[in-house]
Amino acid sequence: MFDWRRRGDIIRPMTFTERLQHRIDTTCSRLCVGLDPRPGDGGASFARNFLTQVIEETAPWAAAFKPNMAYFEAMGIEGIQLLEDLLKIIPGEIPVILDAKRSDIGETQKYYAQGYFSNWNVDAVTLNPFLGYDSIEPFLDWEGKAVYLLALTSNAGSADFQQQKLADGRSVFELVTALGQRAKEEGRKTDVGYVFGLTNAGGLLEKMPDAPLLVPGLGAQGGDLASLAAAGRSAPDVINVSRGILYAADDRGFASRAQDWAEKIAGAYAG
Repeated sequence: MFDWRRRGDIIRPMTFTERLQHRIDTTCSRLCVGLDPRPGDGGASFARNFLTQVIEETAPWAAAFKPNMAYFEAMGIEGIQLLEDLLKIIPGEIPVILDAKRSDIGETQKYYAQGYFSNWNVDAVTLNPFLGYDSIEPFLDWEGKAVYLLALTSNAGSADFQQQKLADGRSVFELVTALGQRAKEEGRKTDVGYVFGLTNAGGLLEKMPDAPLLVPGLGAQGGDLASLAAAGRSAPDVINVSRGILYAADDRGFASRAQDWAEKIAGAYAG
């Protein structure tokens, strides 16, 4: 695993953002491959073979892998064991973003952080920040790790809260990005990025900080890739594709689908 960077005579661990940028540069790909095993499709045994094949075939085009906890939890203890085993076979140079969307008070969050960052050693975790800053603090002192805060999601319901206007003119999602700015100003060790739905790219992307974005909404949800690519952001944003690779209704293999999506994303950025 490429973990270290030399600056002068000082050797320090790479940040998550640096590792992710290195992976994007190496693969020329911003594709995040979502690992969403459908529990009804043969159970944990089928999912093990299915996802092992997905990982092996898509790895050359994956800037990151994103296992979604819900799909594994739905298979019970076998699903959790499956996730543990899959984390061991994902190549070390490919960052893993665990899509857990956890939100709880500090003491409970401390153990979530310990479980994900220490026991499972994932590189990043998605968090629901709506319990406030103290609920994300237990995740903020892990060197080389990152959290992605739910800021502006791709579902229609994002309009119910996230896009609502406050008295000072800001939207609620801007309160979320303020939490990330606070962590940066405090010098916390963990990088902070945001979940930003591609379906919201028009007019709202300019309000997002130039921090890593985890971007759902491409493919089945019809997000606007051109707006994201044209924004001139320097952060290592990654675009998630799950159904378009795992469950596309065509006769191609996972590798071909991943390559197609990676090239489509790269083409938008090149254009």
